[in-house]
Amino acid sequence: MGVPVSSPRSAKVIDLNVMRDRMRARRRILRLAPEHDGLEMLYQLESDPESYYSLPVLAWGLREDGEVVGLVPWMEGLMPCHELEDPQQGHFVGYRDPETDEVFMLAPDHKVYELEHAAAYYDYEVSEKTTLLQQLPDTFGTHALCMTNGESAWQLKQVFGWRLYSDGNIEALLVDETRVTQTPVLAGDDCLYPGRSRHDVVYFFQRAVANQIREQDPATLEALALMMTGESDQVSVEVHDREA
Repeated sequence: MGVPVSSPRSAKVIDLNVMRDRMRARRRILRLAPEHDGLEMLYQLESDPESYYSLPVLAWGLREDGEVVGLVPWMEGLMPCHELEDPQQGHFVGYRDPETDEVFMLAPDHKVYELEHAAAYYDYEVSEKTTLLQQLPDTFGTHALCMTNGESAWQLKQVFGWRLYSDGNIEALLVDETRVTQTPVLAGDDCLYPGRSRHDVVYFFQRAVANQIREQDPATLEALALMMTGESDQVSVEVHDREA
């Protein structure tokens, strides 16, 4: 039987939950800058490898680790473009300037400088309480398809804007039509609410797809049903329109 030998140094226990929290914190969005020059996300579909598809970049986000990423409304949230890697929905190819056809992989320098300077100027104190940092308008006609438990139909609602919170979460702003007292609806109005504060499931779509849903296009509704429920039966959608 061997003789126990004491270790010359104490064992270091690694808390995996703490490590995961630290990694998430480094990837947390600190600041947003809207995209006003028409830059796009370029992506490909596995089913059509010969073609390229584009989607306008809504905004750029500065992460705590210093990385700047393009953001697009995609499926269930405002998604970093380079994280699109799905055999069904597509994979990220790069960013594109439609005026020059230039394709590039990193955020443009002018957006990096803008975000870094803005973050330095608005240097918020860290607090345990989650607070609102920014609110951006949605300029691309993004729509949200919402479902609340207990309801039989999905609701199609236009996205008014986006809110960035101090914990890095980004929420879509929707309009409660029953609380609109003045038009047009403006930032800060009481009729606006974060989508997930009321709805259990929220999916985001571009204007063209939203119009097909609004027109009850059979092929679009069947595709939605397959995507969200795994069944081919068409989904029932209630349309809630409100001009921002």
